[in-house]
Formats: sequence, C-alpha cells, structure tokens
Amino acid sequence: MFKTLAKIWHAKDLRNKILFTAFVVICFRFLGHITIPGINTEALKESFAQKNNILGVFSAFTGGSIDNFSIMLLGLSPYINASIIIQLMTVISPRMASWKEDGEEGHRKMNKWTRYLTIPLAFVQSYGMILIINNSTNNALITDIYNPSIILPMMVIATAGTVLAMWLGELISEKGISNGVSILIFVGIISNIPQVIGSQLGVARLNPEAIWPFLILAVLTIALTIFVILVTEGLRHIPITYAGRRTASGEQASIPIRINQAGMIPIIFAVSMVTFPSILAKFLVNSPNETVRNISEFVTANFSSNTPNWLYITLFFLLTIFFTFFYVSVTFQPEQIAESIQKRGGFIPGIRPGRHTAEYLQKVSSRLNLWGGLFIGFVAVLPMILNKFFSQLGLGTVQLLISGAGIIIIVGVALELFRQVNSNLAMHDYEKLY
Repeated sequence: MFKTLAKIWHAKDLRNKILFTAFVVICFRFLGHITIPGINTEALKESFAQKNNILGVFSAFTGGSIDNFSIMLLGLSPYINASIIIQLMTVISPRMASWKEDGEEGHRKMNKWTRYLTIPLAFVQSYGMILIINNSTNNALITDIYNPSIILPMMVIATAGTVLAMWLGELISEKGISNGVSILIFVGIISNIPQVIGSQLGVARLNPEAIWPFLILAVLTIALTIFVILVTEGLRHIPITYAGRRTASGEQASIPIRINQAGMIPIIFAVSMVTFPSILAKFLVNSPNETVRNISEFVTANFSSNTPNWLYITLFFLLTIFFTFFYVSVTFQPEQIAESIQKRGGFIPGIRPGRHTAEYLQKVSSRLNLWGGLFIGFVAVLPMILNKFFSQLGLGTVQLLISGAGIIIIVGVALELFRQVNSNLAMHDYEKLY
C-alpha cells in the first residue's frame, strides 16, 4: 500500500489530478453547509432529529445537504434524472440514437442536452422537495410556503446549487480523476457514515442492549459490501471467433456481459414509483371528498416509508426487478451487437450469425438480468427487513452504516477509481521507459 502511495506521489500528473479532485470535493462539502435563507432552523433540527426514510434516501444522494437545507439541497439528483431521460430518449428518437454512433461529437451533444434538461428538472424538483421537508415537521419550516415572493427565491437558489454542483463535477471529470459526478455522490454517501455511527452509539449509551444490533449491522454492512463487489465484478464472457484471425495473445475474443448490467438505476426508479403515492396522498388526505380521503388514508397507512409494511417491501422489491429488465432492455441492443460482429467477420461458436446471434445474446442477457434484478432488489429491501426484525425485538430502528443503494454506488465508483489510478500509474511507468 505504501509503495503504491509513493508511486502516486511521484507521478506528477496523477498527483495533481488527485489534489485537484480533493480540492473540488472540499469546496462541494463546504457549500453543502450553507443554509438557504428564510427558514425556521429550529423546525429543521426537529425534522431531521426524526428523519424519515424518504428524506433519508434523498439525503444519501445529496451528502447530507438536505439535512442543512443548504444551497445544495437537491445535490446532483436532477442531473442524474436528466441523464437517465436522455439515455431513454436515444431509444425513442432516431435522431438522438444517431448521436451514439457519432463518437466524441455525439457524446458532447448528449451532455449538452443533459445540462439543458437538468435546469427545469431542478426547478420543479426543488418545489417538491421544499414541500416534503416542510410537511415533515410539526412546526412550519417556512412561514408562508405558498407565497411566491418567498418560495420562488428558494427554488432559484436550490436550482443554482444543482447547476453549481454539476459544474464542479464536470471540472473533476476534465481536470481531476474519474467521473466527477460519481465522485461527488460517492463522497456524499460516505460522509454520512460518521453521523450514523454517532447516532447509534448515542442510542447505545441510553440502552446498552442496542449495541448488539449495531455491531451485527456493522458486520452485515461489511459482508454486504464484499457481496456487492463480487456481483459487480461478475461477468459472463461470450466467446467470439473471427474468421481467419486470432487475437495477439492467441486466444479468441469475447463479449463480457455483467450480472448487474443496470447498476443502481432500478433503485432510483423504484424509489420514485413507490414513494410517489405516499407523497400525493399527503396533499389529498384533507380532501372534502370522502372517497379521495379514504383512498389517501389507505395509501398513507400502507405505503409509508417511515414504517414500511410487507406490502410496501414486496412492491419495492418487485418494482426493482421490473425496472432492471426495463432499463437493460433499453440500453442493451443485441441486434446492433450481432450486426457489428457479423460485419467484422465474427461469430459465436455454435450460433449462426445475424438473427440467431441476437436471439442468443438476448437470452443470455435476460437470464443474467434475472439474477441481477434479484441481487439489486435484495440489497434494496434488506435494510427495511432488518429494521422490522429489530423493531419486533423491541430494539428500535437500527441502520446499516451505508444504505443498500449507497453500497452499490460506492463499490462501483471505488472500483472505477482504482482502475483509473492503476491506468495512470501504468502510463507514467511507460513514459519513464520511453
């Protein structure tokens, strides 16, 4: 380890990239503690003293900025949503689909439209987030939330914070190391770990028996992280033979297909779908219409993320699997891959080129998707199941050190960061030789 750190320090370009990345991360964390003016700070403390699961999910993606009601209130979630929408649009729109084939120029166009879409999404999402936080407190967080002269400046500030975070992420991508947006999300998630440890140890001081669930969950967090690493790195290699030639190593080429092809995108979709009815019901629970009021009360009782029941957990699990298949069906194009293999004179041994190859790739992808979806769903609902288990034992709510979605994110980002560092070290050693 120390030899690797010494190599990194002596590789000037890599050292400068890491130092620049660290500087931008520090700036991002500092901005996350600047509170938007015009709120009741006492009500804010009360809200997050009993933070619910909806706000907890968003807080993980914003690095705790939501806890402070800071100018980085939304973090990079609007940018992530915009990226997902643009990716889906490349399947629907032939013009946008052609951007994928335009190389660097097409990539720049997709990034440009992602930035454009981020701004209106952030503006709309800021209003919803402010309403959710305001309604989660017993005392009003904002004195007159329906006054445009009060709410609009807050929405503009939150939107500007998202644009600033997006710019900082792109600075890291351009002058730092790895993907800047991923790095900022990664830092935001791990920055919540000391707060979770501190709160659980505080509970353990008042109730010594609570230390055992905390220790068990700490071990489970480590075990789950190892499990996620193994699955994330799991690949199915599809052998490809090219007529009349072999690779330089004398082995046949292959197409790697990951077990977890969708990453944590299905969890984002599933969280949005499963929490939306509950958020909507909060606005309709006082409706003058008795039928609407009864439906709202039913939804509030059965789709509450504060106390998720088995219906909520089951629906969340099934939605995660569904969106795993949905997202991969949009992003993975077996017909294009089969056509590319055929044009280069290749084929899968035992499989005819063209349509049969596409069908075979689709079959392999679907099987891997089933296991990948089950894996993502299990990681997503495990904290809820454990909380129900410990609550039934009378030990209260005990959190994993990192949420299931958070573990998937940090593992992916950390592995990519290690690859980037090793790649830069290899390039540095190559330049020294030549």
